[in-house]
Amino acid sequence: MGLKRYTAGVAIAAILAANPALAQTAPPAAQPAPAAGTVNPAAEDAPIAARRSQFQLADGIVATVNDRIITGYDLRQRMMVIIAMTQVQPTDENIQAIQQQALTDLIEERLQAAEITRYPTLVISDEDVEGEIAGMAREAGATPQNYLALLQQSGIAIAPFREQLRTSIGWRELVGGRFGSRARVSRSQVEAAQRQIAEAAAKPQYLIGEIFIDAARAGGQQAALNGAQQLIQQILQGAPFQAVARQFSSAPSAAAQVPGDAGWIVQGTVQPALQQAFDALEPGQLSNPIPVEGGVYIVYMRDKRSGADTNLVQLRQAMVELPETASDADVAAATERLNALRPQLTCDNILTRTRSEAGLLGSDLGEADVQNLAPQFQQVARSAEVGSISTPVRTPLGLHVLAVCGRRSGGPDAPTFQQVENRLRNQALVMMERRYMRDLRADSLIEIK
Repeated sequence: MGLKRYTAGVAIAAILAANPALAQTAPPAAQPAPAAGTVNPAAEDAPIAARRSQFQLADGIVATVNDRIITGYDLRQRMMVIIAMTQVQPTDENIQAIQQQALTDLIEERLQAAEITRYPTLVISDEDVEGEIAGMAREAGATPQNYLALLQQSGIAIAPFREQLRTSIGWRELVGGRFGSRARVSRSQVEAAQRQIAEAAAKPQYLIGEIFIDAARAGGQQAALNGAQQLIQQILQGAPFQAVARQFSSAPSAAAQVPGDAGWIVQGTVQPALQQAFDALEPGQLSNPIPVEGGVYIVYMRDKRSGADTNLVQLRQAMVELPETASDADVAAATERLNALRPQLTCDNILTRTRSEAGLLGSDLGEADVQNLAPQFQQVARSAEVGSISTPVRTPLGLHVLAVCGRRSGGPDAPTFQQVENRLRNQALVMMERRYMRDLRADSLIEIK
């Protein structure tokens, strides 16, 4: 479903509180250089290293969520999980941010666990938890046993870690079951999105990784700005961008299969401040903080490309083989036969129908650029409606009728109908999940000690 493994209660801490000197050294009004540095792409594939952190927290109760408590031990354990998963190096400047993020995660986890108990049939088995661990281990390039051993070396207790995963899986199942049907998108919505993609296909495009720090949850715009700067430093020092996005970003892309992946963005479809950064950044570069209304962006320019007006079409055909020297009578007979068959053909049955009749050949021509098709096929490919069957078309090989089974624009990398549908559905589901959590928080008694 694309929801996060670890609930993204995104709340960059008020770093100013941890280091008041930062308030005196805020970035000057002058526009900073767009690029903060170049990201090392190997960081995404580097194995997780054990990182035992030294920091002190009292073991008493630090917060209550309705009748559920959060202790200093819980908070310390969650901080170590965040550090291990993001490979962020804890410093005097960012430890408060990590602590606030961990506390927000724990508060929302308590709310999620309580909500899950309202659905007795929603039971997450030990096998489900072990499967989640196995998937995380594969991503880290380790066996489940070695992965858990690595976490233990980082000071993480495995029993609460398993319960964290159990709640995370249960919450994903609950959100998907409750809102899945409401997150459906119509064919017209998908087609409208595809038309927008097609219209923008000729414009420059940018493959973007993004992290968005929500000022409302970070303690204000200045806290978001300074928090973003701390994250940028950690990424440039080797923290994997995707892991940081998963834990800290409040953009919908944080819940994508590749966390932080915003996909290809078309020139002119974003806020001016972001467009200015897109134009200035080179592939591989990470931006400085980009303040916008409501928060701060960090942009990772993964790639750029010029627009290409490419049209792709999916064709299937039924044909009667006829040499170029065939008589007019033979051509007329083949034409009559294909015209009689046309009303019975669809994209779904054209291959089975033609292969079952003597003298007819059926084939799937796959997806191709219209410009690469035989000249006799190009007009049909450009103008016929999707799902239609053409009138007979003569080529040196014979007489053909073509089924136009799909069409899309924007080049070979343009998203398919299914990909666009999945993206829109995931965005809708993420927004519903966030409203759900916001309502749970509003209806709860949360006290920070």
